[in-house]
Amino acid sequence: MIVTGEIITMQILVTGEQMKQLDQATIQTMGIPSLVLMERAALAVFDCLKQHFSLKKTLVVCGSGNNGADGIAVGMATSIPPHNLAEVIDAVEAYMKHEDISTKQLMKYIKGPDFPTGGIVVNKDDLLEIYESGAGKIKVRGKVEVEEMKGGKKRLVITEIPYTMIGAGIGKFLNDVCALVETKKTNDIVDISNMSSKEGIRIVIELKKGADVENLTNMLYKKTRLEDTFGVNMLAVADGRPETMGLKKIIEHHVDFQFELATRKYKTLLAKERDRKEIQEGLIKACDVIDLIIEILRGSQSVADARACLTQGITENIKFKSGISRKMAAMLRFTERQANAILEMRLYKLIGLEIEALMKEHETTLKNIASYEDILNNYKSMAKVIIRELDALKKEYAAPRRTTVENAREAVYVEQGPKEMPVVFLMDRFGYARTVDVSAYERNKEAADSENKYVIPCLNTDKICIFTDAGKQHLLKVMDVPAGKFRDKGTPVDNLCNYSSAEEQVVFLQCLENVKASELLFATEQGMLKKVEGSEFDVAKRTIAATKLQDDDKLLGVFDLEEAKQLVLQSVQGYFLRFEAEEVPLKKKAAVGVRGIRLSEKDRLENVYLLGENTDPVVFYKEKEVHLNRLKMAKRDGKGAKQRL
Repeated sequence: MIVTGEIITMQILVTGEQMKQLDQATIQTMGIPSLVLMERAALAVFDCLKQHFSLKKTLVVCGSGNNGADGIAVGMATSIPPHNLAEVIDAVEAYMKHEDISTKQLMKYIKGPDFPTGGIVVNKDDLLEIYESGAGKIKVRGKVEVEEMKGGKKRLVITEIPYTMIGAGIGKFLNDVCALVETKKTNDIVDISNMSSKEGIRIVIELKKGADVENLTNMLYKKTRLEDTFGVNMLAVADGRPETMGLKKIIEHHVDFQFELATRKYKTLLAKERDRKEIQEGLIKACDVIDLIIEILRGSQSVADARACLTQGITENIKFKSGISRKMAAMLRFTERQANAILEMRLYKLIGLEIEALMKEHETTLKNIASYEDILNNYKSMAKVIIRELDALKKEYAAPRRTTVENAREAVYVEQGPKEMPVVFLMDRFGYARTVDVSAYERNKEAADSENKYVIPCLNTDKICIFTDAGKQHLLKVMDVPAGKFRDKGTPVDNLCNYSSAEEQVVFLQCLENVKASELLFATEQGMLKKVEGSEFDVAKRTIAATKLQDDDKLLGVFDLEEAKQLVLQSVQGYFLRFEAEEVPLKKKAAVGVRGIRLSEKDRLENVYLLGENTDPVVFYKEKEVHLNRLKMAKRDGKGAKQRL
């Protein structure tokens, strides 16, 4: 029995024969079936054992076969892996023969945990430290076999799983494998099916022809629970105190308990044999004077008179045939038990054969008394009895080891990235995004450019940077964007990343590779400007603050400066300000920036124009042409010139 935490979890290994023995040892049979794990009844059983045995030692025994122990109490928890019953018994017997045996020597008998689901313990070298300290981590792998199929194909068959995967863990494993296929972590898996039955575990993974079996197996070990960790914390209540114990300490407590139990048992059996001897001697003596006893019974007025005569020799109320009989009756001195046995004896017991049987039974009783006294007075004799009982348990319940213990190589999985290829990212004005092959785009270039708001040539391994008026940058992996035919509608970009079209609007969109190679100009509606190196936006997070905004301000736009030499800012009220692009300082993305144009209280920046060399761009403001190159050159942070209508 393992009492763990605050006696919350208990293991009891009890056979029918042992229950009879416990009954002999003054414990009433409670109807506990063989090899059972009791939890809620643990406290009651423990109290019962304490009451009948006055136990000073905690009852501790290693688990057998598939009955490890785990439980949680107030401020403490226990987790003891299952072990093989035959190995545990061998280790206990080895300790009883040599109490100075070391944990390392005990491990010649106990190879390691033996899980009912089989599997492979892959960190054999760590077990010694775990068994010495009582705590540690055991790495367990499932067993994977490779089967050949028709057409040169292969399939992986999982016949054993880690103990931690039992139950709902199998369903999670199947889902995890499906997720690896859906996320394109592997393209080698064709199908997966669970063919497990009462015969055992059988999970079949069918592979494509030419699949890298070893790499795929290692991927399953790394990416799923096919390789898992079993945390060991061998905490038990010892001498009334919770204690984390090593293997030898647990066996020591168990052996102490076995000796204490055997002492109580054989003391009880010895007392019963002595009682039996007393009765047998009384019956044998009664057979020698049976005629006198019959005369006493016939002459007695009551059972009390007969009992008094047999035990004390009182003959006053009894009629005898002769004075000699009365004198002989007065000499009788049977004990109370003997007198009761004589009074309850049936007449057929006087048959000669029955008397012979009584004599033989008496001889057996005397031998038992001598044997029990030897067991109680001789340590070696008691040890032999305990070992004999353990051997009987081993013979009846031992099963072959299921879990293999070895030092396996670390599972090395080389993640094969997707094959790099150029694609074109398309997003229309409604926010539906998709990617198409470059060849499909070239064939439909005119329609693609006219129907889509953003057309971005990129690689399928790249990311798309989405800048919004809320000052945020959302990163979207091109691989996450559904690839389809040119006429496919696509998927809302809201569903692909953290962007929300209900709360923010896209102001700039470009692939990350182009952004990293650029110098970006940020402009807000309140006229704040700054330059930022594009490399600052190469981050791991899916959403970041691309710039810092003042209260009630919005990001008007993000522009790739490229070869721009001059900037023209236009406000809603028609003020135009032209100045050199160099006047805008380079800042970090977390900065607010500098003021680009002075705006009146109700005015807002509406447009930003980038001017290159030898260009004469013309824009319209309220249907009037404005030649940007003819605007007067000024300095940043000016009010600008208002256009006359």
